[in-house]
Amino acid sequence: MTEQFIMAIDQGTTSTRVILYNHAGVQVGVSQKELPQIFSQPGWVEHDALIIWQDTQKLMQQVLVTSEIDAQQIISIGITNQRETTVLWDMQTGQPVAPAIVWQSKQSDLIADQLQAQGLSEEVHAKTGLWVDSYFSATKVIWLLENVVGLRDRVERGEIKFGTVDTWLLWNLTNRTVHATDYTNASRTMMFNIHELKWDQELLQLLNIPANLLPTVKNSADNYGTTTLNGVDIPITALAGDQQAALFGHQAFKAGAVKTTFGTGSFIVMNTGAKPQTSNHGLLTTIAYALDGKITYALEGSVFAAGAAIQWLRDGMEMIPSAQESSELAFQSLADQNGQIYVVPAFTGLGAPYWDQNVRGAMFGLTRATTKSDITRATIESIAFQTRDVLEAMQEDTGNELTQLVIDGGAAANDYLHAFLADLLQINVTRPQNLEMTSRGIAYLSGIQSGFWENQDNLPEPQGIMEAQYHSKSEQKMQKSYQNWVKAVESARMFPSR
Repeated sequence: MTEQFIMAIDQGTTSTRVILYNHAGVQVGVSQKELPQIFSQPGWVEHDALIIWQDTQKLMQQVLVTSEIDAQQIISIGITNQRETTVLWDMQTGQPVAPAIVWQSKQSDLIADQLQAQGLSEEVHAKTGLWVDSYFSATKVIWLLENVVGLRDRVERGEIKFGTVDTWLLWNLTNRTVHATDYTNASRTMMFNIHELKWDQELLQLLNIPANLLPTVKNSADNYGTTTLNGVDIPITALAGDQQAALFGHQAFKAGAVKTTFGTGSFIVMNTGAKPQTSNHGLLTTIAYALDGKITYALEGSVFAAGAAIQWLRDGMEMIPSAQESSELAFQSLADQNGQIYVVPAFTGLGAPYWDQNVRGAMFGLTRATTKSDITRATIESIAFQTRDVLEAMQEDTGNELTQLVIDGGAAANDYLHAFLADLLQINVTRPQNLEMTSRGIAYLSGIQSGFWENQDNLPEPQGIMEAQYHSKSEQKMQKSYQNWVKAVESARMFPSR
């Protein structure tokens, strides 16, 4: 029998990837293309949705060619995506009405402020599990409706549709016939009631967002139609937001299991089981995945700058030639002798547990002895400090003591971060040798739906687990460092951007 594969489309903030997995869960092919970022105004982050679609098409072809695999060998396709990023497009022409507004973008800050001033925060949180913030899709939709000339009239005439990136790609892949999303992506829009599992009509009225914009919501593993690749019809059988897909990739199926993905941002997700857990410490209640109509919930803490902070060192500050060399430079730092540096990378505000969209980045502890290796080390350490912020909030909310953490994502390959995080948390931290948990997770979901794998209990395990063990002698030093981090954040928040 000809070998079969699952195709995973992983559309992220900074790149688009298409990856093939065999039945053993091994990657047999990958094609990737960097995605241009549009910074048209300070604080704004946008993408060209047409480029996302064009890149996806090219990469689907390219991975077959480079892997020498025929389209007939692809049993099904799954799509995982950067969440909250908002696309509105014309149903007839297929053209986006404006650049896609990326989850990081701050152009709807004032709208979020207005909604908070109207006293909507508690109602939004109670229904959606989210806090009012420009991070989420609803504020971006409102911004587009208010700023694109004639758009609201076109929406009311039924000409325009909304989607996160999964919906945009699905609509195009199915030849503009299927307008749908899954529960995980819907739960990140600030318009979806995660308890009643439907678009919340009361919220939509309060936000003045027409319901006819919105896609149908389905299970994460479900039948989403077919796409044609090289003349072959292939079913699309899974959609999921990238962080939820990574949780599934780690097979973190038990309540209390926690994973951290270090991508552009850092996203810490805890499986809380069949019931939503409300946070009293600034975390989000979200949907982890949906299988066979059964919903699994999660608590999530979103950190806005993880890999983005390393990119800032490389591209903005030009301190490092590549992200890969940041770890080596950090190990060379003499900050312990010269005085520790603290970087608060609040380039687009602070996420969980602070939810402060007005704060901006800051640096503390500079002396004449400070070197670029010290600043590099401090920037990497800021990723770990922000992770601890969220994990402490999770432990407070659930009463569960964290004993081990699994990590993935591009920045997880940073050996300094891996070791420092273990010492800071005083637990062992493990990472898979292959860090592509997001694409692995969506492949698992797609493969379960298409029958490639029987169920959750019969999925292949990731290969090559690496573990960083903590040094118990460092506990007192780490506690002091963390206390200083908290002071640095408090100081940065005293100087808002407006």
